[in-house]
Order: sequence, then structure tokens, then C-alpha cells
Amino acid sequence: MNALTNFFNMPGLRAGAQMKALAGPLLIVMILGMMILPLPAVVLDLLFTFNIALSIMVLLVGMYTQKALDFAAFPAVLLFTTLLRLSLNVASTRVVLLEGHTGPDAAGKVIEAFGHFLVGGNFAVGIVVFAILVVINFMVITKGAGRIAEVGARFMLDAMPGKQMAIDADLNAGLINEEGAKKRRAEVAQESDFYGAMDGASKFVRGDAVAGLLIMFINIAAGMVVGMVQHDLDFSTAVRNYTLLTIGDGLVAQIPALIISTAAGVIVSRVSNEQDVGQQLTGQLFSNPRVMFLTAGIIGLMGIIPGMPHFAFLLLAGSLAWFGRYTLRRDAAAARNEKKSNERAPTVAPETTEATWDDVTLVDPLGMEVGYRLITLVDRGQNGELLGRIKSIRKKIAQDIGFLVPVVHIRDNLELKPNAYRITLKGVEIGQGEATPGQWMAINPGQVTGTLPGAATRDPAFGLPAVWIDAGLKEQAQAYGYTVVDASTVVATHLNHLIQMHASELLGRQEVQALLDRIAKDSPKLTEDLVPKTITLTGLQKVLQNLLDEGVPIRDMRTILDVIAEHAPKISEPTELTALVRMALGRAITQQLFPNNADLQVISLDAGLERVLTQALSNGGGIEPGLADALLQQASGAVARQEQLGLDPVLLVPSPLRPLMARFLRRTLPQLKVLSHAEVPDNRNIRITAMIGGAA
Repeated sequence: MNALTNFFNMPGLRAGAQMKALAGPLLIVMILGMMILPLPAVVLDLLFTFNIALSIMVLLVGMYTQKALDFAAFPAVLLFTTLLRLSLNVASTRVVLLEGHTGPDAAGKVIEAFGHFLVGGNFAVGIVVFAILVVINFMVITKGAGRIAEVGARFMLDAMPGKQMAIDADLNAGLINEEGAKKRRAEVAQESDFYGAMDGASKFVRGDAVAGLLIMFINIAAGMVVGMVQHDLDFSTAVRNYTLLTIGDGLVAQIPALIISTAAGVIVSRVSNEQDVGQQLTGQLFSNPRVMFLTAGIIGLMGIIPGMPHFAFLLLAGSLAWFGRYTLRRDAAAARNEKKSNERAPTVAPETTEATWDDVTLVDPLGMEVGYRLITLVDRGQNGELLGRIKSIRKKIAQDIGFLVPVVHIRDNLELKPNAYRITLKGVEIGQGEATPGQWMAINPGQVTGTLPGAATRDPAFGLPAVWIDAGLKEQAQAYGYTVVDASTVVATHLNHLIQMHASELLGRQEVQALLDRIAKDSPKLTEDLVPKTITLTGLQKVLQNLLDEGVPIRDMRTILDVIAEHAPKISEPTELTALVRMALGRAITQQLFPNNADLQVISLDAGLERVLTQALSNGGGIEPGLADALLQQASGAVARQEQLGLDPVLLVPSPLRPLMARFLRRTLPQLKVLSHAEVPDNRNIRITAMIGGAA
């Protein structure tokens, strides 16, 4: 009782929704009650009348269905109507056998009417009519509908890959958006589900027909035994009473079964949606007022036929007519409100059939795709905190490296795992990971004092071992020495790291021009004759990209432009201009690597190795393979030693070797920064902490 009270008191659940949600359970309870509890004749009349009305409604709904997904609940309707007819057979059989000796109206007026009016009181004619109806239902309609469903299911499964490819093609061509593609994929899957369900649901009707035959023979035989043995009826009276009652009972059940089978042949669609069966039944059966009016008219005409129980038929017909009028008024009011809303809304020009340049979809310079469980982090309507963090990241990067990176375009991607995300650069994935909203990532920096329960993972930005923990373990994780961050911080840190790594690719000609325009506001003379007279915009972009590739910020654009303006008339090679710019920015580069005027604790090259590399550079050749392998191996060991000492790995080389060593080591050891002697200010002390080539 408390559970039912809590159900009705659920916030936001209206009375209509409550009744829809209870329709399915109430129907099951009613069916079970009819099988177990004895029912009086008047209740049987109402239930048989309801069964007939329900079958007519199902048939009309099927006929008014305009496309495949309009009547999703039909297989469930087929199951419930079959159970309803069988439960009515059980209830009527009980009454027939208990009260059949009292006369032909023992089981109610409806059974009496079908036993007398439809077959003229002749039980032989009734048996023949009943057998014909069973044959039509079992051999013709049900068998044909089952075959259609079987073939449709096979063809639908074969066509699914092609339909999915067509949806993807329309999405890639820009004919539909992500939401439209999602809806169409769901429809394809739902159509396939329907045909498979219809193939199995047709077996319900076939089983019902067989059960009707068996029930008829059992009732006749058992009725004669009960009538003659228990109630002392003579043979002719027993045969007449129990056979007419059985024939009436069989006909009143088989006629709705025949109508339902016809509806199964008409319906060609079924969908699976998020509603339960009760909501599907009430929402789809009682949504069309025309169905209500036509059903009410048919039931009303049947109610005025002489010999029919007028009260039951006319009562149900009046109820259906009232409900149809109510539904019609409700739909008309909704249409008027929609018309008023459309009149207030701005008019939309009709879609053109010719392709234009507006149909060309360009890739986003910087994008992020998220699984559906991460949508809350990026949804403005739900105050997604990741959006604010991304804005802060762009602002921080603009201050750190000296230009504004493009806006991050965020969209959902149902093909990703629910907790997954991926980051794209010009449409190509550059990073991916997973985050768990509501939990915290405890990152192991290397010196933790305990272990934590949770899902083991790795920090997507730096690859450190980590574990996803509940919020209640946050303080314990911090006490153990873990670095604890929430899901949005994990994604934001990963995004920030990738932007820093690919900053040079994000610096396009448009961003370079914006930088020049920004400098021109404060120092117009600096840019007045620089581009394109001294250097082209492309050449300037290449120099700036080279600096960003090596982790050098371009905040000091005045110094950069001064150096280029001085040397570009004589030097056009971007690599040489980059080296000159680095020398001018040497103090800033050194300060970035070794802040607070600390000693420069660096890795150096052995003098012999320097001579070999200088000779290879002067001869115009590259590094020999054997020397390259040894150089990489020793460089890796030196970097590891620097990191163990808690020092940043920096390699100090002569100026001519710096571009060569930077290009050679950048791919394998991206954390190793290469610095030239010319870039180190005179007032900074240098300490060699590791040597490459000394043992060679």
C-alpha cells in the first residue's frame, strides 16, 4: 500500500500518466481474476462486449496506420487480446458447467444471443459456423499474416547494413544532422524488431484457434455428463442446453479472434520505444477520435438489434462516443495553439533543391566528441562545467603561447562508448580517453603510501597510473599522496595538453594576420613594411610554427618581428630565421626552462661526438644509422637520470648543431628540450649533470 501511495505521489506524474502506467498491470490482474474468480452473468456480458469492441478498435487502428511505426504496440495487443479471450473462455466454461442446466441464458445474454440469434437456435448449424470461422482464422488469415511477418523479418535484416550506410552517407553529405541520423538509425532497428516480433506473435492466434476447438468439444462432452449425471436432465435437453451454450461461447470468442487476425494481416510495422506496454496501449489505441466514433457507431448498432443486450452495448457505445468527442476537442485546441505559435514565429523560406556553397561542410579546426554520459558536462542547459573550463583553457593558452586558438566545437557521438571522448584536429583524432561523471580520478604521481578501491585506469594526458574513486574517498586519496581531480578537470587537462602539443598546427594564416593586426594597433611602423615586402605571410607563419614546435612561446612578437625585419632581406630560409629569432629570445627561453635564475643543470655532448656531428652537418649528410641508435640510447638514459634527479631534461649543444639535434630528438624524446650556447645569457651559470657520448 505504501508503494502504491508513493507511486501516485511521485513528482511530475500527472493523473493521465498514472492511468497509462497502470493500464498494463490492471489488465493482467483482470485476466487472472477472470480465470480464478467466478463471475456473474451480467459481468460476462460486459466483458464479452468489451472484447468485441477492443478487437474492432485494433482493426481500425491498423487500417488508419499510415506508416510502419505508427502502431508499435500491436504484438503486445495481440498477446493481451488472446489472453483475454482465453480467460473469458475459462470464466464462461465455469458458468456453463455450473449453471447450464437452468437454461440457455445461464451464461449471460451475450452468449445466449450468439447461440440463438446468429445460428437460429440450431446447435448443428452453430457447430458448422464455428468450425468454418476456425478454419478461416487458422488456415487463411493467421497463416498468411505469419508468412508475411517471416519474410518481412528476413528482408529487413538483410537490408539493415544498406540502410545504415545510407544514413551515414546522408549525414556525411550534410543532408541530415546528428539528431536526424540518430532517429533514422533507431527507426531501422525498430522496424527489424517489429517483423521478428510479428513472426512470433502470429503463433498466439493460431494457438487460440486450436484452444477454441478443444474447449468446444470439452464443454459439450463435460456439459452432457454434468447435466445428465448431476442434474438428472434427459439426453435431448442436456444436448440442447450445453451445446447451444458452448456454441454461443465459442462464437463470441472466435469472432473477435477473426477480427484481430485480420488486423495482424493489415499491420506491417512495429517499433520498440521507451514507453512501457501500458503506455503504448492507451496512448495509441485511444489517440484517434475517428476510431472512437466509428467503434461507438458499430457497437451502438449492434446494441439496438433485437435480442442483443441493449444496456451493455449502448452503454459502451455512449462511453466511446463521449471519449471520442473529448479527444477531438483536445486535438482541436492543440491545433489552434500550434497555429498561434506558428503565426508568431518568423517565416522560414522553403528549402531550395539546388546545392549551394552553404551546403559545403568544413571540418572544425579543433573539435571534441563525447559519449552520451558525458553530455551533462558540456550541456549549457545543465550548466556543464567543462564548458567554462574550456573557455579558461583558451584564455590561458592565449596568455602563455601568444595567440588565440580556435573555438572547440563540441558534439555528441553515439558511436563512442558512453563515458568516452575524443579530441580532433582538423577532423583527425589526436587524442581520446574516458571520464566518469560523479567520480574522481586519483592520479599516482609516483610516491603514494596506499592503494584505493576503484576502476584502474591511466591519466589520458600524461599516461600516469590512476584509479576512478567515489567522492567519499577523496580525502583519503589525498592523504595517501594521490593527485585527485574530477571528471571535467581530467578532460580539460587532456585538451590543454594536446593543444600545447599541436599549437603550431593551430596557427594558421588567419591567426598570423590577426597577430599582425594586433601589433599594428600599438606599433604601426613595425608591421608597415614587413608583410609582404620583407617577408611573405606564409614565411612569417612558418617561422612562428617552428618556434611553437620547439615549445617557444610567441608572446614577444615585437622582438620576433624586429629580428625578421633585420635579417629577412638577406636570409629567406625559415629554419635559419628561426635560429636567429631563438637567439634574440634566448633570455626568455632560458627563463622558461630554468626559472628563478637557478643554475642551468643540463645534459651536454662529448667533445668527440660534437666533432663527428659537426663534420656530418658540414658534409650535408645525415647521422649514420649506427651512430643514431647509440645517440638515441644514450640520450634516453640521460633524460631518465635527469628526471630521477627532479630536473627538466635540457640538452645544451653548439649553435650549428641545435636545429639538427632538435629535429632528430623531437619525435623520440619530445620532453627533451635542445638549447644552444648562443641562447644562454652571459649571467647564467651552467652545470653539466649528464653527458652523451662520453662512453662511446
